[in-house]
Amino acid sequence: MRLSQFPITTTKETPADAEIVSHQLMLRAGMVRKLGVGLYTWTPIGLRVLRKVEGVVREEMNRAGAVEVLMPSIQPRELWEETGRWQKFGGQLLKIKDRKEAEYCYGPTHEEVITDYARSELSSYKQLPRNYYQIQTKFRDEIRPRFGVMRAREFLMKDAYSFHLTPECLEREYWNMFAAYERIFSRLGLKFRAVMADSGAIGGNASQEFHVLAESGEDLLAYSENSDYAANVEKAESQAPAGPRPAAAEAFEKVSTPTQKTCEDVAALLGLPLNRTVKSVAVIGEQGFVLVLVRGDHSVNEIKLSKVPGLADYRLATEAEIKDTLGADPGFLGPIGAPKPFQLVVDREVAVMADFVCGANANGFHFRGVNFGRDLPEPETVADLRTVLEGDIAPDGSGPLKLARGIEVGHVFQLGQKYAEAMHATVLDEQGKTRVMYMGCYGIGVSRIVAAAIEQNFDANGIVWPEPMAPFQVAVCIINPKNDPKVAEAAEALYLKLLAEDIEAVLDDRGLRPGVMFSDIELIGIPHRVVVSERGLAAGTYEYRARRASESENLDEAGLMERLVGAD
Repeated sequence: MRLSQFPITTTKETPADAEIVSHQLMLRAGMVRKLGVGLYTWTPIGLRVLRKVEGVVREEMNRAGAVEVLMPSIQPRELWEETGRWQKFGGQLLKIKDRKEAEYCYGPTHEEVITDYARSELSSYKQLPRNYYQIQTKFRDEIRPRFGVMRAREFLMKDAYSFHLTPECLEREYWNMFAAYERIFSRLGLKFRAVMADSGAIGGNASQEFHVLAESGEDLLAYSENSDYAANVEKAESQAPAGPRPAAAEAFEKVSTPTQKTCEDVAALLGLPLNRTVKSVAVIGEQGFVLVLVRGDHSVNEIKLSKVPGLADYRLATEAEIKDTLGADPGFLGPIGAPKPFQLVVDREVAVMADFVCGANANGFHFRGVNFGRDLPEPETVADLRTVLEGDIAPDGSGPLKLARGIEVGHVFQLGQKYAEAMHATVLDEQGKTRVMYMGCYGIGVSRIVAAAIEQNFDANGIVWPEPMAPFQVAVCIINPKNDPKVAEAAEALYLKLLAEDIEAVLDDRGLRPGVMFSDIELIGIPHRVVVSERGLAAGTYEYRARRASESENLDEAGLMERLVGAD
């Protein structure tokens, strides 16, 4: 490819609305152009990178035994009604009508469509297991699209769905896909980690996320350096408290806290450590008002709380609801002395506390020396409700947890029979009996990987692509201010020789000044740069520089080819 025929448009200016490095560099390198909120056009240079990722994904999915299909992006309402997700999926679902007023959605995911396909194509256990995948555009109407293609509304995704007769067969394919994902991210040159995760709106029995490690990541991961334990903090289990609850040692008393509404301020006023206080969070569940208790130095984990029976779709209570049930304003709430009954849900750390401090349900007051069994009944509902902290002991006992930021780029689920049962996707088993199929779901954010890779691979001059993702492997740059035909011919010959060696080379024949030319090549992240100049021809050498190197080298043709063929 010649850059005189291949349009690239770079800029030195950092766009004002680009918050993270990948968004900034993708715009500056001319990889994408914004069309609308969360909508981007991929330019020729950006598309080459996207296709590189797509190619690796496709190769490894084929290697793992999955077969490719292509499903419609527009899906009829009727399918989503079968699973109950037409309403449950929420505002992210873009709903549209055709000229006959029939309702559709632009697919954010394809569980319903593939299940419909499977129930018409699969009728016997002899056809199982089967794994279908596609690389398809998705649309989710994000509340706050941001970070460029990292959280766009329209994006490219690989989604795969497997069908099985038994849960054991499903589990085997789950780990087959897990291994395929490890190969994909390793081949792409990414630093990643697989972590236990919540299944979210997709549902299912088990799931793991694959995260590219980066400081800009929206997800917080907890892991042990001494074992394989790793989990998204929304899923990470806190270690169960050691030992029984201590005996009560303090008198129960009401203390004045006129302006102290936070656990931190109350602890400071009373001269107590923060972990002696208890935080009260008021929510509304299926059965009404619920008061949630966590230790003052902890925070409620929303995902864990939603797993408590009756709290799947909980919401925070309003100030009016709080006042009506507890008789006080936020900041002075607690489990004792409320004018109306409520359900109490207690974190297991709080359940073993003695002589703790909590709100008195009276403005300007707290209780201290509070003990279960003496001052209030033993809690009926106790669960792991808190978000883990760095330094907590890992649930497997292997040592302290570390926290790191990650960008989710892949997710594998064991869906079980959720969709197949709802949509009557069945096959006949060996005895001729009708059996509901088991399903797995396996997603990769193809376009997100591009941005995630940049977050791991950049410097002050631009993108530093892992070699498998680079738009071109080698840039042959011509410095020829005198328009010497020998220089142009030498550059052309080298370019053609590289192509003959199956090295993806690009010839920069735009006639730019060296500084501008080199800045462009560095910005778009081409791993290897070779300069052809009059001075080099006279010396019988080429000026070579690897993108990650600090200095250039002068190499003869044999040395250069050895370097580039080996690098490729």
